[in-house]
Parts: sequence; structure tokens; C-alpha cells
Amino acid sequence: MNELLQNIEKIHTTPMGIDRILRNLKLDDIDVVEYCKQFLNHTNTIITRQGKNWYAKKDNIILTINAYSYTIITAHIVK
Repeated sequence: MNELLQNIEKIHTTPMGIDRILRNLKLDDIDVVEYCKQFLNHTNTIITRQGKNWYAKKDNIILTINAYSYTIITAHIVK
């Protein structure tokens, strides 16, 4: 199992991170951390690590998570 998934209970974000993720993914007011945890646990999600960050990609969405603090930094829709 991937190190990120082994530490999924440590995943969190900041108030600014919540706003950024909601805006970038065009989501309504939801629990962003829970959304991201479900995203990470999906069978089609590909998780890779590059330097200090984890990147999780599924369909046209990429999450960026700090590898040391497990902070969700941002999420983007890939065009």
C-alpha cells in the first residue's frame, strides 16, 4: 500500500486551501478533506510522489499534497 494511503488519517488542509480547492474544482460547500480522502481511495486514482509532494490523478483532476505534513495544497482540473 502507498505511504500516502497508509497515513490518510493525517490528511488536512488550511482555510485558504479549502477555498482554493472549492473554487478550482467548482464544488459547492462540502467537506473538502473528506472529498479528497474518498478521491485518494478510489480504485482509478493514480498516486505518485515527486520531491516534496504527492500527486493524485483521476479522470481530469489532480490533487497536490505535501509529502511531509500531509497538507492538501491544491486541486486542479486538467484541460
